[in-house]
Amino acid sequence: MRNFVFVLLGIAFGIVMYKAEAASWFRIFEMFSFQSFHMYGFIGSALVVGVLGIQYLKRSQAKDVDGQPIRIEPKAQSILRYAIGGTFFGMGWALVGACPGPIFVLLGSGVFSIIIVILGALLGTYVYGLLRKYLPH
Repeated sequence: MRNFVFVLLGIAFGIVMYKAEAASWFRIFEMFSFQSFHMYGFIGSALVVGVLGIQYLKRSQAKDVDGQPIRIEPKAQSILRYAIGGTFFGMGWALVGACPGPIFVLLGSGVFSIIIVILGALLGTYVYGLLRKYLPH
């Protein structure tokens, strides 16, 4: 039953992404060519919700689905890792016209050619897992 709730939340997330046009290639293009504020507002709203959510989890001593206290550890800060990761993420987003969340929204809305992108994302994640121990921390 608990997994069903997560499925419903995922469906709700997909509907919001679709209705907000966050999965629209045209909206992504407008954002990267600085023609519209739409996507910046959407991303900024998500950032605010995320920051507030993390602060709530840290201060409320919330528990995860297994009843264990949630611990949010600070990450090691490295300009190189963020530069490399951000570059790959940005290039993929610009080339495909979608970031990881909307690719599944696009699949659900019937854009079946996005399966190629999903397979590429899975392959890239697998390769990262293989190379992770050799990358700078």
